[in-house]
Amino acid sequence: MSITSNLPIPERAGVRALLLAGGLALACMLGGAHASAGERELPAPGLGGWGVVGQGTMRWFGLPLYDASLWTRGAEPWRAEQPFALEIRYARSIRSERLVEASLDEMERLGLADAARRERWRPLLERAFPSVEAGDTIVGLAQPDGRVVFYHRGAPTAELRDAAFATAFFAIWLDPRTREPGLRARLLGIDDEG
Repeated sequence: MSITSNLPIPERAGVRALLLAGGLALACMLGGAHASAGERELPAPGLGGWGVVGQGTMRWFGLPLYDASLWTRGAEPWRAEQPFALEIRYARSIRSERLVEASLDEMERLGLADAARRERWRPLLERAFPSVEAGDTIVGLAQPDGRVVFYHRGAPTAELRDAAFATAFFAIWLDPRTREPGLRARLLGIDDEG
């Protein structure tokens, strides 16, 4: 990087030092924010003691859509038969209808939602997924008995006890056939080949 200026040489050196100091301060702030991300709490009530297994960013044509984090008790490795939560923090505004349709389309693509299930699950997803703004968080909490509870901004929005729904919904991110295998690997805390 080069800096050109009409300032005398001693004053240019001061500008460079100021830019360098500002850059270092920004790097320290970002580094500290990243380091403390694993220490934050899941934005859903009553889930103390949970930790992040893995996290990643979903992008569309290079633009970030959301950050996703997979949570388990004690940040233990994910197992479908144990309680877990998927947290999605949106990077942009998305209408409820789009979130619902995209979820149903992916469940169908994976062979886990026929037309009857799509229509049965649509009202649940409409309650679970309000329109979101940048910074909003939705959490899906899965229990071993097939119960799924959704939270938006920390408040419950929908609940369903349906093991087929739970399997189909979380398969969007966690099934080996997901559209985003790199994101799946990051959520599970494994490398892309694992």
